[in-house]
Amino acid sequence: MRDQKPENFTMVIFYRGLHCPVCKSYLEELNEKIEKFQDKGINVICISSNNQGLAEKTIKDWKINNLTIGFDFTKEDARKWDLYISEGINDKEPEAFFEPGLFLIKPDNTLYAASIQTMAFARPKFDELLKAIDFVLDKEYPARGEA
Repeated sequence: MRDQKPENFTMVIFYRGLHCPVCKSYLEELNEKIEKFQDKGINVICISSNNQGLAEKTIKDWKINNLTIGFDFTKEDARKWDLYISEGINDKEPEAFFEPGLFLIKPDNTLYAASIQTMAFARPKFDELLKAIDFVLDKEYPARGEA
C-alpha cells in the first residue's frame, strides 16, 4: 500500500471475504462507482484474508473486475490496523476473519480518516463518502482526531 501514489487519497477497504453477502453488495456497489473515486484522485484497494484462489473467485462471482483486490492479509496485520477479528460461527465462514474497515490515507501515507466496524453492517455509504470528499478537497479540510 505504501507504493500507492494517489493524487489525493488511497482508500483501503477491508472486507470479510467471499463468505459475506453484505461484502458482496458493498463491493458490487463500489465496482459501479469506482470511476467517481478515481476522478477525485483516489486510488482504491479492497483487502481480505482470503487466499489468492478465493480472491480470484470473488472477482469472478461478484463481478467486481473494476476493483483492485488484495488477499492473504493476516490476522496480525489486521490487528495493526485495529480491525476486529471474528471466529467463524458456521461451516460457511472461515475459521477466523477480520471485520470491515475503511481508511483514507493521504499521499504521504498518513491517516486522514478511518471507519472500523465490529459487524458486517453499518459501513460508510459511498455516495455520502463522495460528497464528503468533495467538501474535504474543496475546503482543504484538515484531518481530525489529532488532539
